[in-house]
Amino acid sequence: MIEVDDLQLVYPNPRTGDAQRVIDDLSLHVADGESLAIIGPSGCGKSSLLYILSGLIAPTHGDLRIHGDPIAKPRPDVALILQETGLLPWKTVWGNAVFGLDLREQGRLRRVKRALRELGLEGMESRYPPQLSGGEKKRVGLARALAQEAGVLLMDEPLAALDALTKERTQNLMLSLWQAHGFTSLLVTHDIEEAVFLGERIAVLGPRPTRVVDVIDNPDMGTEAYRQSETFFETVRAVRGALDL
Repeated sequence: MIEVDDLQLVYPNPRTGDAQRVIDDLSLHVADGESLAIIGPSGCGKSSLLYILSGLIAPTHGDLRIHGDPIAKPRPDVALILQETGLLPWKTVWGNAVFGLDLREQGRLRRVKRALRELGLEGMESRYPPQLSGGEKKRVGLARALAQEAGVLLMDEPLAALDALTKERTQNLMLSLWQAHGFTSLLVTHDIEEAVFLGERIAVLGPRPTRVVDVIDNPDMGTEAYRQSETFFETVRAVRGALDL
């Protein structure tokens, strides 16, 4: 369970002395194994929310817990996947997939190999990031998180800049991985259809200083041919309405 209550984030402006309020009284609860999509206007603080949940930055105020424990620093059961994937260009696919992992731990090597196989990267272990397509780079980032066996995946626009066909295929892969592994997923996206396809619930954030303005249930997400269903398009329209588009 991820619990966020009365979250506030204020950035001081050293030039003017003014404070810039980014997040204001935001509350959000995510059940174990749930897939939550987060969408809102550009610059409203979606990425900042993920950085706070990952323990990389501290909030100004608020009660934040994962599995009942306060979030005070990065933790091994939480993986953050950034838009640029964070791959090290001087390391191979294998080197990036195992980066930060203790391969002496029993079973870890086997889990890395399984993650690469699940993501269609088997046979590419010796390639470097410049030799990979955009979609392959995204999959290496996912492989690293799966190999970490993180119970919580925080994803910040992980499929941005992909072409439409590659994006849809990777969305299908992400859905199948979530269904197979049962991790808790928080996906920040600007893509309304992506949010509806991958989120059991969609949290709609307002403009800065942001807070949750609506949470839309999406119980049919993950069912067969959902992307072509009338319910899918109805939910897309509901999200558009909540965003006032």
